Amino acid sequence: MINSKRMAKRFQDLVEIDSVSRHEFDVSQAIKKILIDMGASIYYDTAKDQVNGDCSNLVAKFKGNVNVEPLFLSGHMDTVEPGNNIKVQFKNGIFTSDGTTILGADDKSAIAIILEVMDVILENKLDYPPIEIIFTVCEEIGLLGAKYFDYSLMDSKFGYILDSIDTKGIITKAPAANKIKFKVFGKAAHAGAEPEKGINAIVVASKAISQLQLGRIDEKTTCNLGVIKGGVATNIVPEFVEIRGEVRSHDENRLKTITDDIVNTFYDVTQNFKKTLQQDLLDNSDLPRVETTIENDFPSTNIPDDHRAIVLARKAADNLGISLESKTTGGGADANIFFSKGICAGVLGTGMTDVHTLKESIDIKDMENAAKLVLEILKVHVSGKIF
Repeated sequence: MINSKRMAKRFQDLVEIDSVSRHEFDVSQAIKKILIDMGASIYYDTAKDQVNGDCSNLVAKFKGNVNVEPLFLSGHMDTVEPGNNIKVQFKNGIFTSDGTTILGADDKSAIAIILEVMDVILENKLDYPPIEIIFTVCEEIGLLGAKYFDYSLMDSKFGYILDSIDTKGIITKAPAANKIKFKVFGKAAHAGAEPEKGINAIVVASKAISQLQLGRIDEKTTCNLGVIKGGVATNIVPEFVEIRGEVRSHDENRLKTITDDIVNTFYDVTQNFKKTLQQDLLDNSDLPRVETTIENDFPSTNIPDDHRAIVLARKAADNLGISLESKTTGGGADANIFFSKGICAGVLGTGMTDVHTLKESIDIKDMENAAKLVLEILKVHVSGKIF
């Protein structure tokens, strides 16, 4: 029943509407028109004011024709850079860009799939449950749409987010993450004439970084320093450097421990560095010093395999002859934020590959399979026969 040509056309149309983070208004209007034509009730929250964008989260509600518990389907409208003026190529069933931009299958494949499922339901007059469709903004820059979403607009307590690769997997576990920012302050001086009068902030930071364990800490925990900015010129002892990084873990206690260890390392190195300085640099000065900012970027997700969302999805997959495996990811998604609000969202795949790169692609067959699975999930939910 899935109309592949219609879904492919809609996907291409949506992809070619620019919607990098904070600029989702145009694509939102195109989606809104499609949903209104389907008979949905449309709502926007006020997230744009918090994310400093031109568009808020879009919610579409379908009443359904069977009195069962509502569920939601979701994806995000924004894309990463370079995501403007995308020119879609479609050859041998594979979508790509022209190589100068990303494709935007992350996450417009989700939008096209969800809209196609609703088209199939309505045109074939199928039984279906109350459905809430949530298309978020600014997912790619910190899950901001989900963080500022007005959850009073939702009645559903479980559902599915289409924002993964594997069409035969459902993500049930994702880590929590802390963002860390260090500001290291030194003292400027002429690097050639009198370097002895300076305190090199980059050197202080480097000593701290050299003592850290980065990358994979253990099977549940990772750590990365990804941005460093500082210095003015090669002939000036740098008086300031900023370092930004993150810690992720599936274990909340481990997340705190590793975060604390990193922070303590920076403070200890800064204090020890003072012992190496000349006395005249120490007089009436608190330099070098470090300032630290820690922000919880997103909480963890941990959905048990016996949760109705997982059981329902697996039953639907089984009906289609698919073995749907529970997956653990190291990435974050809107599902993490939903989970912290008491709303369980299994993350399903659409088949997108090489996301966030110029080589991004997606096979229309994978989109078809994803649409079939979502449609079957809705059918099984209506039937109530999940065992």
